[in-house]
Amino acid sequence: MKLKELFPILEEMAPLAYAEDFDNVGLLVGNQDNELTGILVSHDALESVVEEAFTKNCNLVVCFHPILFTGLKKITGKNYVERAILKAIKNDIAIYSVHTALDNHQNGVNKIFCDALGLINTKVLIPKENFIQKLITYTIPENEIQLRNALFEAGAGKIGNYENCSFNSQGIGTYMGNENSNPEIGQRFEFVENKEIKIELTYEKYLQPKILKALYANHCYEEVAYEIYQLQNQHQNIGLGMIGELQNPMNAKDFLEFAKQKMLSGSIRHSELLEKPIKKVAVLGGSGSYAIKNAIQAGAHVFLTADLKYHNFYEAENQIVLADIGHFESERYTKNYIVDFLKEKITKFAPAFSARKVVLSEENTNPVKYL
Repeated sequence: MKLKELFPILEEMAPLAYAEDFDNVGLLVGNQDNELTGILVSHDALESVVEEAFTKNCNLVVCFHPILFTGLKKITGKNYVERAILKAIKNDIAIYSVHTALDNHQNGVNKIFCDALGLINTKVLIPKENFIQKLITYTIPENEIQLRNALFEAGAGKIGNYENCSFNSQGIGTYMGNENSNPEIGQRFEFVENKEIKIELTYEKYLQPKILKALYANHCYEEVAYEIYQLQNQHQNIGLGMIGELQNPMNAKDFLEFAKQKMLSGSIRHSELLEKPIKKVAVLGGSGSYAIKNAIQAGAHVFLTADLKYHNFYEAENQIVLADIGHFESERYTKNYIVDFLKEKITKFAPAFSARKVVLSEENTNPVKYL
């Protein structure tokens, strides 16, 4: 099994198109044509993690955080990033990062966070915008089913928990071909009026090349008429953060003690505790100060995230409890999820590649320590 044969599985778990524009995800180091000997899953791809991969005969590190985030002009080993890259290259070990591609997935980082707290009725806190497009095309009734099914197969027509969604209406199409035309119906220079079906489908915009390929391959017309619109709709199943509910309300202090225990946090920094019970809980793994207003607008009683600064706590405005549980802690169970996912999928996709070759890193890469 080559490294690149694993990429479709990784993209099923964390589609690279879901990542934020500022991020650096996918294969960061290594040759995708190398034979895969083993996979080490870690939170960060530090030098010690690369060394662990080497000792465990794993030539691919699948990590959450990208070790390469900004450009490097020199690789001399003067800092932890350069040392990790040098060791990886020297030992022919590839590094693949998922980061915000998994953050934005409905079953990713923040769903894992919610599950650890036992939250129910979860939904995305900040749905992704400018991600949905709409295709409109026209064809004759005899071509309708073939064309529509091909577009479904290419990924169009998925809305939430539903697939094969489309709207179809009947009308009259007109055209007249010139001397270079070869019309499917009618003759050159003949004005044709014909029954046509208008097909409308939505799709995630990164699928557009695949959608258009299916459209051209399965449409019966010489000249394919179609329209594409960028929709204002938010994608309710893709985005950052989540909000859910506790099965039983708790007072603020008890809830923070509960969260500290569940997320194995060394400490929790928080804003002033409010008297009202905690029922609705917003979470965002990693640095989440930008989502404070979103949590308040969503009606959350508490917002768990990380890397809050001094002045961020003022933004609670006695409307919500803000709690910083630690960056690593808020993403703590992500690598376990990745291991479980890969083991299940690899045994189905490549039975010859043993699930035992998917290894959970034993390195604690959390740089923050507590007294």
